[in-house]
Amino acid sequence: MSQRVLITAGASGVGRAMAEAFAARGARVWVADVDGAALDTCPDGWGRSLVDVADEAAMAAMFDEIRRGWGGLDVLCANAGIAGPTAPVEGVTLDDWRACIAVNLDGAFLAAKYAAPMMKSQGAGAMILTSSTAGQYGYPNRSPYAAAKWGVIGLTKTLAMELGAYGVRANAICPGAVEGLRMEGVLQREAAAKGMTRDQVYAGYAAGTSMGRFIEARDVAEMAVFLASDAARLVSGQVIAVDGHTVNPDPRP
Repeated sequence: MSQRVLITAGASGVGRAMAEAFAARGARVWVADVDGAALDTCPDGWGRSLVDVADEAAMAAMFDEIRRGWGGLDVLCANAGIAGPTAPVEGVTLDDWRACIAVNLDGAFLAAKYAAPMMKSQGAGAMILTSSTAGQYGYPNRSPYAAAKWGVIGLTKTLAMELGAYGVRANAICPGAVEGLRMEGVLQREAAAKGMTRDQVYAGYAAGTSMGRFIEARDVAEMAVFLASDAARLVSGQVIAVDGHTVNPDPRP
């Protein structure tokens, strides 16, 4: 039987790359996203839900729909996230802090909360949570994002401990700087805050990796496919960076 895969923030960016990678291997794919226009571009064969991952009622309703439609869930990719503000800690408002935590951490928690009963009843499943290298090292001027992504790692390790006895695995992927629109926004904001050009900030991030470059969404997607596969059947509670090997997490030149 083909895998049943739910991907939050699955209509664009890294999530879309995950959805396409799973679909290419014959999986049944369901994408959740807050962007209706992006959802409209998804293939007809995919399940789709317009949902805010921080809205518990909406998440519960989506999982009920998945249960009715599929009867269960084999793979959860809790991928939804926002960049949050780019500012020193004293310049971050509490509202901006809470908004970043809500999507990045609350959203992962709610996805795991509602996926767990289905996977436990099956005696199998794989949860893949998207953290970040910011959740391993911290980043200057990104305190809400880094705090949320550290939280995702703690959640992942706890899920692995809670669910392992039921045959359910949980792992976190930590992408580095990913080429795309979201990282482009970070680059532009940091450039403005530091009085630098966008290219100077980009070079600082790239120079912080041993491979000297950003990664692409497909690199993260391929890791997700591996972690959901039988080849990773005893891989759980792990935090795996896909980042070109970060050697200096501080992107300042």
